[in-house]
Amino acid sequence: MTETRGAGKLRDKLLFQRRAIVDDGFGNEQSGDWETKLIAAAELIPLKGGEPVLAARLTGVQPYIIRIRSCADARAVTPAWRAVDARQQSRLFNITAAVDPDNKNAWLDIMATLGVAT
Repeated sequence: MTETRGAGKLRDKLLFQRRAIVDDGFGNEQSGDWETKLIAAAELIPLKGGEPVLAARLTGVQPYIIRIRSCADARAVTPAWRAVDARQQSRLFNITAAVDPDNKNAWLDIMATLGVAT
């Protein structure tokens, strides 16, 4: 049976943020504060098996796949961004990769880790 994807599984709300580029007053650009660029409903899928996943969990890091609907703003997400749980803002996800799983631009699967510095 094929896997069906629908809005019913998108139960979490995430803020996708990237660092602002600001001028330091001397004509140089530097990283500023995090600013929200996208708010999206998401499905958080914790990874459970495999030796690398278990090793990461022993160090306090939990790998996740974040599944969201694809749009122009979502396709701009890169590993330089982070995701923040809108309901519990202390949960920060460090994004490691973003892929289109079926090459149809309908969904994005974003690999991320919870429990690491962003």
